[in-house]
Amino acid sequence: MLISILDNFTYSFTIHGPEEFDKPMGIALPEKIKRATFVVTISSYGKSQVYRWCDYREWSKIHIIHCGLDEKFIQAEISSIPKENRLVCVGRLCPEKAQLLLLQAIGILKAKGIDCQLVLVGDGELRQEIKKLAEKLDIKNQIEITGWASSDEVIQQISQAKLMVMPSFAEGLPVVIMESLALGTPVISTYVAGIPELVVNGESGRLIPAGDIEALTEAIESALNLPIEKLVQMGKKGKEKVQKNHDIEKEAKKLVNLYLAIL
Repeated sequence: MLISILDNFTYSFTIHGPEEFDKPMGIALPEKIKRATFVVTISSYGKSQVYRWCDYREWSKIHIIHCGLDEKFIQAEISSIPKENRLVCVGRLCPEKAQLLLLQAIGILKAKGIDCQLVLVGDGELRQEIKKLAEKLDIKNQIEITGWASSDEVIQQISQAKLMVMPSFAEGLPVVIMESLALGTPVISTYVAGIPELVVNGESGRLIPAGDIEALTEAIESALNLPIEKLVQMGKKGKEKVQKNHDIEKEAKKLVNLYLAIL
């Protein structure tokens, strides 16, 4: 924005969230929107948040272009759902991803006689805290932390899981949920930001209120008790939605066409 003022050229930008929406004035978001030729968001939720910080007469220059997946995911065969109670959560080990809440749910399930394995794919500042809580809850043998993983390793972990569980407190539009649905693995997540635009509650997974430990525990338990055929059906529904709305080739063309229209 500043360079465009000095050198007299136009610019646009894409905003993902959620951090940008926590500090709009600190990053001069209203002024950046005002001076931009157009602004791209990755979800309807993101678009609504950008609307909050600009004059309604500027709404016409706000556009949605989704994050997308490449052919490796879009054309991937749907994974078979394993019978083992194996859960996977992919993401940085940090407060907003709510892995500590997920461990509490695993502890409650164990107390009810429901054993399941949880694989945390990723690393971050909460790694040691997660280990301590797992030991305190006596579930350390049920928890595996892989550390940072390559794309192929993420695919393998998702494909080996019965469910992807993402109890996040804050998100934009999680690519890992797209990846899970593209591979046919149902998702349990929260009514946060763009997640409900990805996961249809009861159709391709379950959505719960963020921070609700009882709802999270119940959602996991009920999903684990579903027939494999029902989970497969949910996975297929999720894949159809991802193929329709998150094909990177289609989304990239939308961006190209937007540039051409402006130029």
